[in-house]
Amino acid sequence: MNTAAWVTLLAPLASAVAITLTGNLLSRRQAGFLATGAALVAFGAAITAFVTMVGKDAEERIAQTTSWTWLSAGSFHVNLTLLTDQLSIMMMLIITGVGSLIVAYSVGYIDGDDEERRFFAYMSLFLFSMLLLVQGGDLLLLLAGWGMVGLSSYLLIGYHQHRAAAVAAAKKAFVMNAFGDAAMAMSLFLLVQHTGRLDYAGVFENAPGGGALATVIALGLLGGALAKSAQIPLHTWLPDAMEGPTPVSALIHAATMVTAGVYLIVRCHPLFENAKAVENLAAGLGAVTLVMAGLIALVQTDIKRVIAYSTMSQIGYMFVGAAAGSYVNGMFHLMTHAFFKALLFLAAGIIIHALHDEQDIRKMGGLGKKLPHTRTVFLIGSLALVGVPPFSGFFSKDAIIASTLDRGTFGLFLFGACLIGAFLTGVYTFRLYFIVFHGEQSAFAKEHLHEPHGRLEGPLSMVWPVTILGVLAAVGGLVQFAPVWHPLTRWLEPIAPSFAEATNTQEFIASAGTVALGLLGIYVAWTMFGAKTRPVPQPVAAFEAKFWWDELYDAIFYRPAVAASALLRRLVEVPLVFGSINELTRGFRIGSVELARVQNGLVRSYAFALTTGLAVLTVIFLVTK
Repeated sequence: MNTAAWVTLLAPLASAVAITLTGNLLSRRQAGFLATGAALVAFGAAITAFVTMVGKDAEERIAQTTSWTWLSAGSFHVNLTLLTDQLSIMMMLIITGVGSLIVAYSVGYIDGDDEERRFFAYMSLFLFSMLLLVQGGDLLLLLAGWGMVGLSSYLLIGYHQHRAAAVAAAKKAFVMNAFGDAAMAMSLFLLVQHTGRLDYAGVFENAPGGGALATVIALGLLGGALAKSAQIPLHTWLPDAMEGPTPVSALIHAATMVTAGVYLIVRCHPLFENAKAVENLAAGLGAVTLVMAGLIALVQTDIKRVIAYSTMSQIGYMFVGAAAGSYVNGMFHLMTHAFFKALLFLAAGIIIHALHDEQDIRKMGGLGKKLPHTRTVFLIGSLALVGVPPFSGFFSKDAIIASTLDRGTFGLFLFGACLIGAFLTGVYTFRLYFIVFHGEQSAFAKEHLHEPHGRLEGPLSMVWPVTILGVLAAVGGLVQFAPVWHPLTRWLEPIAPSFAEATNTQEFIASAGTVALGLLGIYVAWTMFGAKTRPVPQPVAAFEAKFWWDELYDAIFYRPAVAASALLRRLVEVPLVFGSINELTRGFRIGSVELARVQNGLVRSYAFALTTGLAVLTVIFLVTK
């Protein structure tokens, strides 16, 4: 099991290093095959670790392997240790399984790009970074993986370096995540000061049981989770991240980056349980985010941005589940979301690829006749996203909503927000589906749509990952059905025991309400955008402006920073720095001119200067003696 853990972690890193060092010795397609092969090797090793763990008794399912001590200061030691337990195994399977499908899809999607090698090196680095985050045996290794995920996302979002929008989006993602990283690092400093440890067992045993210190530590960790998972108020980077290639969007949204915050809350649940106010804050922010993101998604015209805002909303559900104490259901939805969200992004990529990189849904329409397979898998992903039975989202999302009913008055607020989110999900998801696939084919599509590749609607490397994800999105939720069977709960309970458990009655109420509102949302979308029997309403200004979050940050941070830097330049840099340099330059220039005059080439002048200098030295010697 330990060997399999190391292979899982190091296979993507080996791919990134090999692609980087071999340079042009590898063809662009070979680099794609190498990255895909490394991801599949990591997935195979994760499966091996899982099978090995299943064969062990419950008390033997936690394994640690230490390579060396890489940081030591007095009594404080940090080892390079990998932790393999039920939670890390689950994340390893999701990251490498869905990740390998996305990397394989990229071989066809990115084909012909001049920088394919760089792209696949970045993708492999991204997978390694996320695996380090979930496999690290202590909080410092988690932080290292956390920062590397941020770096990898910066490189991939800004992959198209010639596009100013992509570069700006990459910088925005990096800076906003840096705030979360700093908050997390602060919590780690406090934990070291208080416990002298950073390994999970040592920290959880010795962490403050309550009070201000426990609250500050949990707040710092929450700051990191909010930034990485794009929850209010550190969420504005995620829609802009759509400037990256479609496989990057799928990898960030489905299998890796944005799920890291949910994993952090579940992994460090003892620290959050010591600060109930922070736990409630996390659940509340998740509830507000899922509603706000759903409202904004209603008016988006970029196909990838609609799906991006749905990611923010679905991560909000996971935050509600994890922060409300239903850790297993939060992780369950993380898994099913990886299936259907990767499916939606990759299916959208087939559409974008077929329309010569066009992403505006107003230029689409009637594509279902030309892309029937893509329409089918997109419909599966949409039904799973809305939570219509028997598709995967129904089993995981409804379980989260039911668990909120076990949290008293605050739980009723969460329950109401989740139901509103279910209705909005039905509307915005099927608004997208009906606009893109139904009706008459648009003039733009008639002119620009690629002819299908024979019976395929894209390169084979793009079609088969989407098909596999379609199957997983359809049946993946059958892993657990809370009222009847719950193997996932038994699997994760030793690591993250939930304290919010819904009764069968609460499960029924939540499921009935969620499905009914989701279907109502689909009906509303049909009347507005499918049947076309009524005029489409004008979008609400607040939704179009994304509730003015970017403008707020500009007013609070960007404009004051620009004004302060301009003032400092005028008052300090120009008169003092530039002025000093100018005066020094002028002094050197005058000195060099005067020195040049002395250098006249006459021997008698040089003899006079030597004699004068000797006389001065003699006088100084006699006086000082």
